[in-house]
Amino acid sequence: MAKRTAEMEAVIGLEVHAQLSTATKLFCGCRAEYGGEPNTRVCPVCLGLPGALPVVNRTAIEYAVRAGLATHCTVAPESVFARKNYFYPDCPKNYQISQYEIPLCADGQVTIGDGGHTVGITRIHLEEDAGKLVHDTRAGCSLVDLNRCGVPLIEIVSEPDMRTPAQAREYVQKLRSILRYLDVCDGNMEEGSLRCDINISVRRKGDEKLGVKTEIKNVNSFKFIEQALEFETERQREIVESGGDVTQDTLLWDAAKGRAEIMRTKEEAHDYRYFPEPDLPLLRAPEAMVSAVAAALPELPDLRRARFEDQYGLPSYDAGVLTSSRELADYFEAVTSGCGDAKAASNWVMGEVMRELNERQVEITDLKVTPVALAGLIVALTSGKVNAPTAKEVFKEMASTGRPAADIIVDKGLEQITDDEVIREAAQRAIDDNPDAEAKYLGGKEALLKFFVGQVMKATRGKANPQQAETILKSLLSSHRDEA
Repeated sequence: MAKRTAEMEAVIGLEVHAQLSTATKLFCGCRAEYGGEPNTRVCPVCLGLPGALPVVNRTAIEYAVRAGLATHCTVAPESVFARKNYFYPDCPKNYQISQYEIPLCADGQVTIGDGGHTVGITRIHLEEDAGKLVHDTRAGCSLVDLNRCGVPLIEIVSEPDMRTPAQAREYVQKLRSILRYLDVCDGNMEEGSLRCDINISVRRKGDEKLGVKTEIKNVNSFKFIEQALEFETERQREIVESGGDVTQDTLLWDAAKGRAEIMRTKEEAHDYRYFPEPDLPLLRAPEAMVSAVAAALPELPDLRRARFEDQYGLPSYDAGVLTSSRELADYFEAVTSGCGDAKAASNWVMGEVMRELNERQVEITDLKVTPVALAGLIVALTSGKVNAPTAKEVFKEMASTGRPAADIIVDKGLEQITDDEVIREAAQRAIDDNPDAEAKYLGGKEALLKFFVGQVMKATRGKANPQQAETILKSLLSSHRDEA
């Protein structure tokens, strides 16, 4: 690679496509959920058969308005559907109904990062999805499934306000969180409910003029977004720094190879020949409808994070993690309500609960430990009924079986030992059985106290109160020092 003559920066904009969680498609009554036997959820409208006319799904309009208001957009009182013309096997009408010159929502923003970096939202518009091609390399053919044709999407187009792959990843994560809070999109990237096209160029820092951009199509994971941008940023940097010219290509990200491959060049780019959809009138968003949608908006991630910091005294990081999804935030608040200790609830949710979710690869809604059950375990811990190691052991069983903490503690005899005489007996035995360790402790190696505590815990099968054990051991060892 040529030596860099000046520091380069990336200029990144994203087009995020989010599938709206409506029961039916955008312009017909066919079911819109994921799956189904190929080509069974279709009708003359989504197949584009002659004489079939579209009818707009009102719920899809309200969901799009909800997304626009949540990202601080202005909702247009009138917008226009347009035909986006292209010829491809997964588009049976040979055009896609979208919006072009006058979108439903525009001029919004999303804030990311602790420093409050603002990413502008150029527009949010409605459009229908295309079908899906399945390439069978063994049979040497491609199959088409049109179930997805007509499924309602919103396309969220950002300004080129991001400069690093990490910012782009965080922006999409923030959008996904907002959309999930709103219940307008499930955000399932594996099923294609949320995917994005990446626009990127590079330029020398301080330059105002944008470089030639490339586009990476249909990236469907946070990891791939970051990887694709890292690859393409470096590729463009090498071209510019070696004196070459970046060409305006459209690329596809190959995750297996870890690289972006050129799909088509500028000369092959589509001319979509947009024109107003003749079968649909102006789309009107009455002020009363917009006001009703605004009044029904839930508490969104940024506001909920600020409230968690203020109401529960949580650090900013903890509040950010706990409000990353609506379901996780709801779970935390329910646990806090049940145990009366927000910090303890936060520690358990961010610790054992999230570890369990990651290990099992499940969502919080699939966890067998209910908020009431976790609150019960926290109360058992704070009241001294069990100690911390035992509580973690109990939680593991709760997550496996769904049983309440109290039943597990009783059945397994796990209640914490707090009787001074029982602990003193175990402590004296630990000292008597380890004379060499005792001599070293009395000689000044006081860190060995933890060893003796461990011996007491082992002798009591983890049930002794560790704080009591430590206090009693200190007293016994001190008395031995005095006797010496």
